[in-house]
Amino acid sequence: MVRTAATTAVVVGTAGVVSHAQQNKYAQQNAAQQQQAYEQQQMQQQQMAQQPAPAAPSAGSDLTAQIEQLSQMHNAGVLNDQEFAAAKAKLLGS
Repeated sequence: MVRTAATTAVVVGTAGVVSHAQQNKYAQQNAAQQQQAYEQQQMQQQQMAQQPAPAAPSAGSDLTAQIEQLSQMHNAGVLNDQEFAAAKAKLLGS
């Protein structure tokens, strides 16, 4: 009976040690994954900050193209007269 109790105690103790070791292992893996995700996010933010701002399109040709597009939409009946006038005024800054 004492032998059975001693064997059971050893098995339970060993199981506890193994369980604790596995929990530590998983906690370390989780921490490593979180650290890696954080580092990737930091790198992406640095890359975004280092990228030059896009060049502003030339105002004249872009404005003309947008007005032509509005005109085509007006002619196709997508925009009524009031909508066309309002959109054109918005583009022209009036």
